[in-house]
Amino acid sequence: MAKQIVVQHNGKTSSFDFFKVDRSKLYGKRRRLHLDPEEKTCTRAQLTRDGSLLLQSGMLAQGYFKSTGEWIPQRELMGVDGAGRAVEKVPSTLGEDQALEGPVPTEELLDLHVLTVYALDAADVDAGLTKSLMQGDVYRFKFNYRADYHAEIGYLLANKEGVYCLVGSPTILQWCELGQIVSESFEEEEVEDELDFEMF
Repeated sequence: MAKQIVVQHNGKTSSFDFFKVDRSKLYGKRRRLHLDPEEKTCTRAQLTRDGSLLLQSGMLAQGYFKSTGEWIPQRELMGVDGAGRAVEKVPSTLGEDQALEGPVPTEELLDLHVLTVYALDAADVDAGLTKSLMQGDVYRFKFNYRADYHAEIGYLLANKEGVYCLVGSPTILQWCELGQIVSESFEEEEVEDELDFEMF
């Protein structure tokens, strides 16, 4: 069974099944298929520059190697901050109770760099939370889909279509200002009316 989004509100636990919302689910999608003379679907491939190898989909990958040429497994990699210090992984929040903060001002959503939108399906939801969401309240909670080095923020909200979770990171605005404010002058400048016809 897939893990759920689990939250706590006023001491009561609610859980949701969820699925990612993307353009293809909203509007459908079309795909152009290339067929050979026998009407079989073609697969994409490319030649290396020297023409010695034919590479098909799935044959390319990236990774990290030691100076001796050995592959470094993903489990041996670690994250570091800007100063080169090791940072700890943030565990996944799925299946773990997360305290809801709020209701928070809806304006917070305007400062959120949204990365993912999930549609939620109520599995076991507290009636008080449902009522609050349907009144337009928005709640914030910690969200991390999988264990990694960067935790994100989830916002729980609802409308007449259903309940949703917006996941992202706060946008940090950097304001630019003039070093010196220009003072405006409204004094009229004297303009000479005499024309010099030699200029024409």
